[in-house]
Amino acid sequence: MDIGLAFGLSFGLLLVGAVQGIFIAYPLLLAMALFVGVLRRRGFSLQALAAMGWTGSQKALPVIGVLLIIGAVTASWMAAGTVPTLVYYGLQVVTPHSFVLVAFGLASAVSLLLGTSFGTVGTVGVALMIMVAGGENSGFDRHLIAGAIIAGAYVGDRASPMSSSALLIAAITRTDLYDNIRRMWRTSLLPLGLAIAIYAGFAGFAPVPLAESSLIADLATEFRLGPVTLLPAGVMVVLSLLRVPVQRAMVASTTTAIAVAVAYQHYSGWQVLQYLLTGFHLEADSPLNAIVLGGGVAAMLRVSLVVVISTAFVGIFAETRLLHRLERSLERVKTPGDRIWATTLLGTLSAAFGCTQTIAILLTQQLLGPTYHRTSAPPPALALDLENTVVVISPLIPWNIAGLVPATILGVNAGFIPFACYLYLVPLVGLVCAKGRSSPGEVLSSLPPSKGPTAKFDRFKKDI
Repeated sequence: MDIGLAFGLSFGLLLVGAVQGIFIAYPLLLAMALFVGVLRRRGFSLQALAAMGWTGSQKALPVIGVLLIIGAVTASWMAAGTVPTLVYYGLQVVTPHSFVLVAFGLASAVSLLLGTSFGTVGTVGVALMIMVAGGENSGFDRHLIAGAIIAGAYVGDRASPMSSSALLIAAITRTDLYDNIRRMWRTSLLPLGLAIAIYAGFAGFAPVPLAESSLIADLATEFRLGPVTLLPAGVMVVLSLLRVPVQRAMVASTTTAIAVAVAYQHYSGWQVLQYLLTGFHLEADSPLNAIVLGGGVAAMLRVSLVVVISTAFVGIFAETRLLHRLERSLERVKTPGDRIWATTLLGTLSAAFGCTQTIAILLTQQLLGPTYHRTSAPPPALALDLENTVVVISPLIPWNIAGLVPATILGVNAGFIPFACYLYLVPLVGLVCAKGRSSPGEVLSSLPPSKGPTAKFDRFKKDI
């Protein structure tokens, strides 16, 4: 009873924090205090709980490393003139009626190439948002563009061979990455088509007020624009095509951007270092000072704190077996339809309480792995259901960093969620299709057998 009450109060705290715009670390800390109080009553010492939290928080280090790199990439692309160049040429090509659809399509294409939603949002996503910055005073809801960008960013985060989440799921389910991707695309076509139709509708009925034409002239005055400034983007693209791990590709792109910023934009090395740490900004008298800005390692420190707290939370959950009763209730799951509903529900809960996509994936797999085995579902079925639920549901949770980080980078709040159509169409279509399933064999009747884990996983595990 006390655990159920703690869960309910914690969810309420997180929800209120998201609605009120309170920094999510505060309600997370309050929720942790609730559970610590309950567990102390159950006999766990404060020292033991602290040790559990410390052990769990160690898993945050790889995620924090990626976040800090993303902050540096965004700031360096600004300083190098890469983002301004993309905005400069983009404003001359796109139209108000095509912008929403272009934003979704471009974000999807870049994310499929890079395999990272954060990297996509921090580069091309920032450029797209700058193009509509002039529309803030027109009453246009910029969350529409942010939703299209973030939804597109997760097309590749889910189904790119470079995606760390796809690699993680293949590794923990012991399935073949490329078999999984083929299955993902089969279940993606309908949601993707529906999302494109919805964004096309928005494009037709809600034209985007693009930035004023003076922005083009201001960009050309403030920055040196040209092919040289696109070198950081070119490095990222080439290394991604060569399947270099995305973290290394981002570091190489940042290094290139620093060189361009110093040699071509004529910033001093000290200025560029400041931009990398605190974010890019122009002089106060620049007409672009409120438009072309952002990024930096410091901008990611608050989000990194959320990651540390959430991983500590999960460490306590795992060591104290708080979810044991939930595991027992899964014994009632019998059919493929039951499984997809259970995966959707548990994936949502894991995303809500784990606060990161990675933790949500691991928790859901740990809880449901035995159930899939007991009901004779092969590993590819679990891999596909995880991809169709927890991977795309995580960014729909306002306090989960899968959505919090992109929103922070784009300068918006949870208002983007209703417009991230693709993210909720994937699980919804899966749930509708689940009604017709009656046996495990039907789930995979049209799917080729898995070849098992590949040697490629070993090369990527250290980057997950």
